[in-house]
Amino acid sequence: MATSSLLDAYSQQFGVLTAEITNKLGRIPKLTGDEKSALCSATEKQLEECLELMEQMELEARDQPAPLRVRATAQTRSLRTELSSLEADYKRSRIAYSDELSVREKLLSSDGKTSSHGQRSLLLGNTERLESASSHLEAGYRTVVETEQIGQDILDNLHRDRETIQRARERLRETDSHLGKSSRVLSGMMRRLIQNRVILMAVAVATLIVIIIAVYFSVR
Repeated sequence: MATSSLLDAYSQQFGVLTAEITNKLGRIPKLTGDEKSALCSATEKQLEECLELMEQMELEARDQPAPLRVRATAQTRSLRTELSSLEADYKRSRIAYSDELSVREKLLSSDGKTSSHGQRSLLLGNTERLESASSHLEAGYRTVVETEQIGQDILDNLHRDRETIQRARERLRETDSHLGKSSRVLSGMMRRLIQNRVILMAVAVATLIVIIIAVYFSVR
């Protein structure tokens, strides 16, 4: 179960990173210049961290015991899909920035109604990305909860198996104790049987000697 705990820790760390990335993706289209570049660099760094975590989780999933391996593999595949979606969203956000500059220039030369429409479209796009990221996070969280429940069920089964083994061991000790007592009783019976045989043989020899003596004196 130590391995499962490590996989859960990786999953939680992955969830924190993806939440931070999602937050940045919502801010990227609104920034310009150096501030925009710095936020893009930070996002790329966190995406690389997510990729490293993803590789570690895939290795841990392959090392899981057979009952957990299928569930762990499904979890890593879901998180891999989520990471690919975040990478695609980042690329769209980064590319949208250069497009946004030209659009903004056009909007500045247009009337206020057109500018307001462009801002609403941009806001709707960001909202859709946030909702998509939230759906991925919820799916990942459900997977983690299901995995944790499976792990708890396995722990409960192991605990019951341990109690069964302990009871069987106690019964075995009791059986060994009874066998020891039976062995001692049999040993005592064997000793008494041997003693009785020795006594019978002694009586038979004494009787034979008496008969021989009686015959001897009767002949004389």
